[in-house]
Amino acid sequence: MSTPFVEGFLKSSALVVLSEIGDKTFFIAALLAMRHARGVVFLGSWLALVVMTVLSAVVGAAVTTSVSPRATHNATTVLFFVFGARALRDSLSSGSSEDEDELAEVERELARKTRGGKRGEKGKRSRDRVSTVFAEAFAVTFLAEWGDRSQIATIGLAAQSDVAGVALGGSLGHALCTGVAVIGGRKLADRAQDGERVVGILGGVLFLCFGVHALVTGPP
Repeated sequence: MSTPFVEGFLKSSALVVLSEIGDKTFFIAALLAMRHARGVVFLGSWLALVVMTVLSAVVGAAVTTSVSPRATHNATTVLFFVFGARALRDSLSSGSSEDEDELAEVERELARKTRGGKRGEKGKRSRDRVSTVFAEAFAVTFLAEWGDRSQIATIGLAAQSDVAGVALGGSLGHALCTGVAVIGGRKLADRAQDGERVVGILGGVLFLCFGVHALVTGPP
């Protein structure tokens, strides 16, 4: 029988992996890694996601202290079912053109943000360049993740499960997704578009399973 920590860890890591593969932050890391040092891009992107995950887990824990356990449980259960239904609907109705549009949108955003910084870049010292790339990866990823489905779901998980397990599991899931994106680069981003529907369906099913599990176990 698993402990609350293990349960929160496994749920959070699985949720993040199935939610973030082919997501906007995945494309951001993949495209940035094509232009800059992979290690710096990975560190900046992943730390931004870790900060967001920890903040979400803290918010989820705070909710349990200000709202009754039953109300928190019921709201989280509904949230899982809504996210699951939406993920299945979006995955079954979306086409490859929509995925290409999302990737193109990320490319345009990154080009706009970096266009002004390329002039005079030759004279910069290597240390300045590393810090600039790190800051760009961190800021762009953090803003892209704000209000994302996985962030809200993490808050819901932390309200039901062990906070430390949720935070660590989510951080590990983000490390896996970001690492895959950074190593694979653009080719992996293109392939992620092809398999995004399957991953989205699996993510939707996972959300629904969380909802069913919450219904069966009931509030704490």
